[in-house]
Amino acid sequence: MELNLDRDLVFFDIEATGLNVLRDRIVQIALIKYSKSGESPIELSLMINPAMPISEEAMAVHGITPEMVRNKPTFDQVAHEILNFIGDADLSGYNLIRYDVPMLMEEFHRAGIDFDVDRRRIIDVQRIFYKMEPRTLKAAYKYYCDAFLEDAHDALADVRATAAVFKGQLDKYENVDWVDGDGYTHPNPIRNDMQAISDFTNDMNIIDVTQRLKKDAKGVVVFNFGKYQGQPVGETLYRDKAYYNWILEKEFSVQVKKAVRKLVKEYEQSRQSNS
Repeated sequence: MELNLDRDLVFFDIEATGLNVLRDRIVQIALIKYSKSGESPIELSLMINPAMPISEEAMAVHGITPEMVRNKPTFDQVAHEILNFIGDADLSGYNLIRYDVPMLMEEFHRAGIDFDVDRRRIIDVQRIFYKMEPRTLKAAYKYYCDAFLEDAHDALADVRATAAVFKGQLDKYENVDWVDGDGYTHPNPIRNDMQAISDFTNDMNIIDVTQRLKKDAKGVVVFNFGKYQGQPVGETLYRDKAYYNWILEKEFSVQVKKAVRKLVKEYEQSRQSNS
């Protein structure tokens, strides 16, 4: 299908040193411009030296290492090339509203360029997907049970429907492999085995339900927020007692407070055993 355009449209995607749109930096940007004149799409792909470390979590996803970008230009050096490529075009991508656009704006700002998006249309393909294929219980009941859910939002009706959906999922995905976002195949993850289901549906690297703490690529529990984001919890709080007490006194979950007490105690014990 040909796109009906009254303005150029640029699809783009970025890979970065991490997920924080304010602190992290772009290591790769790829753009495809569709012209309103109907000319063949043109592409631009650039590797960029972020001038900062690339997190191990990010490298595990996109595979871009410091060695691969060491001799590449910085964003400052390619900013005008990217800006000229985009021109006055509208923007599109996958999850670009929450990630790609704000990160690109921050990079342009650091390069001294005011990248205005107020007059551009922003088309997020992910949002089309989510809106057209809703992930509600009612939609799941229709999909897996081939029936309409009556009395939705009545607690008992909802919980009965949820159990029925789960059984329907077990039937539908029996002996079906799952290919993750990075292209890796996981054999038969949905099976009538509650431990396997639990492992599949939970991110084992997240320590608490509020996602304040997580495990890094080495399995070390680190902060997932604040001024110490990415730093080891036990060691950091052992050294910064004021921050430790602040966490225990403020409105953090019981789960977080229990975890930080345990991590600080374990770190203290490890120091004693090594001294």
